[in-house]
Amino acid sequence: MPRTRPVQPSPAGPVRLGPDAHAALHPTAVAIDAGFWHARRETNARVSVPQGPGLLESAGNLHNLRLAAGTAEGEFQGAYPFVDTDVYKWLEAAAWQLGHRGDDSLAADVDRIIALVAAAQQPDGYLNTWFQLVKGGARYQDLRWGHELYCAGHLIQAAVAHHRATGRTELLDVARRFADHVDSVFGLPGSGRPIDGIDGHPEVETALVELYRETGERRYLDLAGYFVDRHGHGLLGGEAYCQDRVPVREATNVEGHAVRQLYLLAAAADLATETGDAGLRAAGERLWHAMTTTKTHLTGGLGAHHDQEDFGDPYELPNERAYCETCAAIASVQWSWRLALLTGEARYSDLIERTLYNGFLAGVSLDGERWLYVNPLQVRDGHTDPGGDQSARRTRWFRCACCPPNVMRLLGSLEHYLASGDDGGLQIHQYVTGRYACGPIVVRAETDYPWHGTIALTVEETPADRPWTLSLRIPQWCREFRVRCGEETYDSPVDDGWLRLERTWTPGDRIVLELTLEPRLTAADPRVDAVRGCVAIERGPLVYCLEQVDHPGGGLDDIVLDTTRPLAVKHRPDLLGGVTTVVAAGRRRGIPDRGWWPYASADTTAAPEPDGETVEFTAVPYYAWANREDGSMRVWLPAS
Repeated sequence: MPRTRPVQPSPAGPVRLGPDAHAALHPTAVAIDAGFWHARRETNARVSVPQGPGLLESAGNLHNLRLAAGTAEGEFQGAYPFVDTDVYKWLEAAAWQLGHRGDDSLAADVDRIIALVAAAQQPDGYLNTWFQLVKGGARYQDLRWGHELYCAGHLIQAAVAHHRATGRTELLDVARRFADHVDSVFGLPGSGRPIDGIDGHPEVETALVELYRETGERRYLDLAGYFVDRHGHGLLGGEAYCQDRVPVREATNVEGHAVRQLYLLAAAADLATETGDAGLRAAGERLWHAMTTTKTHLTGGLGAHHDQEDFGDPYELPNERAYCETCAAIASVQWSWRLALLTGEARYSDLIERTLYNGFLAGVSLDGERWLYVNPLQVRDGHTDPGGDQSARRTRWFRCACCPPNVMRLLGSLEHYLASGDDGGLQIHQYVTGRYACGPIVVRAETDYPWHGTIALTVEETPADRPWTLSLRIPQWCREFRVRCGEETYDSPVDDGWLRLERTWTPGDRIVLELTLEPRLTAADPRVDAVRGCVAIERGPLVYCLEQVDHPGGGLDDIVLDTTRPLAVKHRPDLLGGVTTVVAAGRRRGIPDRGWWPYASADTTAAPEPDGETVEFTAVPYYAWANREDGSMRVWLPAS
């Protein structure tokens, strides 16, 4: 058995602001030790992450590194030139894991793979196995598709994570050599650098900002700024797909490949934070608003098109053809967290909550062994799935395996996306069981969220000589709440999503926040054609769906929800690892026989469709779908 020690937060997470950052808030870690997210992270730690080396071995990723290092023979393995990133994302996930729970076996795997990466690096710092092995060492000849800088970005992020979690520098030294090489090659005309160019897949930009934060080397920040500002100037043909149609500062809506857009915007938020650039901040706020109001699915998922994995048009939010790539949900969390810190506004953490519990978490099975690349909101009766990366059935691994290690690294670092601090006190963005710490302030939380809405908070450590503010996010979906401190009930107004409680606290002070979790029906903006006349079931932060496995004797395509009947809640400890279900009433439509032509007159005097049988529907949390038998599923339900 591997040696372990008690759960504790890493000293710094994926975002650590510089000393002169222009941010309203700074991140502070949370020690998650029980409850919903603790269970999901335990599965990640005990199942998903340990499987990484074996999967990377079988897929050929590690073989490629050995070939590049000259310690093996054979051919490059993998369908894409960016397979190195799967290794780097796994290393990042493993590093965060080592930061809060030691594991000798995992540490040995990390050391072994870092040694492989270091051996594969060329003397001048360059590292990309595809170009070293397949392209004869020809570098930066295909910036649109080659993804050399995308790979560099994930290497840098893994190195920063490893350094922050363990204090060791082996991987950081590799990353710095690569970053120094990139800095010597890319720059504006007249800068003395030979290439004025950008990568077709943004990622290196936000990584370089974090490398600046880790090392204090200003040139990494400047290089990140160069790359961000060169997008949109036609260097890759002016295509929206690779974020080259319009500069970030001028954009009015998110477009193109969803993951690429969001990684770029995360970097823009990082730059605005570190430099105080008002233009980049304004662009980020403008584009986030445009995304959430016109291009975000109910689950927080992003991406309307399978073709080019892009956003689609405003209000183009299909169900069965929704792309909603798991990586896009992760990128959304990363971008929104940076905007939450930059602005101090709660709305960004509202979207993080929605995305974490729904669009993101659906991407990994309950057992931690199978994955979804895309996350549709409907699978029709009789659906025939061709398999592959874009399957609506969970898969052990993918040809383009970007999503699984991406899920691993977000779950491994999740404690760093939950709370923040400022000179005035502590802000709790997401509710978990564990300890929230900010300097001399330590608050213990106990909750069974999201199944129950009670969050009990106890002040464990506090300055004795000054007041400070405990800020609690009241979720956007919450209709009613109340908060008590001892016997006192607070009636403080909610300020832009925050309930702010200021006083001179004493150890042992107890605050109880109660959020009402009544199930509710949700309707979309009428401009969303795909779901006009439909409703969805939600409860707290969770979006619900129907699965065919819970409704034997018929499919889901012919059901109608009766919105006049109340929704009932039933906790099922026996189902899907223990979930709260929502029970609703409706009917199966009686469909008239129209012969060979399925269309009929819309004349209001025409006879209505005959009523079907009355049935009871069981809705389960969307994140838990596709964990039993294959079958149909739907989130949006036609309503009577």
